Amino acid sequence: QVQLVESGGGLVQPGGSLRLSCAGSGVTLDYYVIGWFRQVPGKEREGVSCINFSDEVAYYPDSMEGRFTISRDHAKNTVYLQMHSVNPEDTAVYYCAGNRFGTATKAICTDPAPFGFWGQGTQVTVSS
Repeated sequence: QVQLVESGGGLVQPGGSLRLSCAGSGVTLDYYVIGWFRQVPGKEREGVSCINFSDEVAYYPDSMEGRFTISRDHAKNTVYLQMHSVNPEDTAVYYCAGNRFGTATKAICTDPAPFGFWGQGTQVTVSS
């Protein structure tokens, strides 16, 4: 069964750090763009970052760059999202997703539609 499994969410204080993981199961991520998206109730899913698993080229929206870092571990078939200096506005369910045909560009990484399969999501809550 092909799936992505997120982990690492939880409660973190403002200004703190958190690392999310997205592990591929039943699929080799080498040929995929892996994206991180987040969603809060009542709002559309928002692109956070994405990475070409093969060459590690990454994209960040302007609002995320500098605080979030995406990376991958080829041996573990896993993509990470390192979050720094978090604030309450970062509270959301974070999802990772795979796109077999795209590349890490603004057009791909900010639109959930091209991503064909998704993880179950992990909750991140930023609160004191």
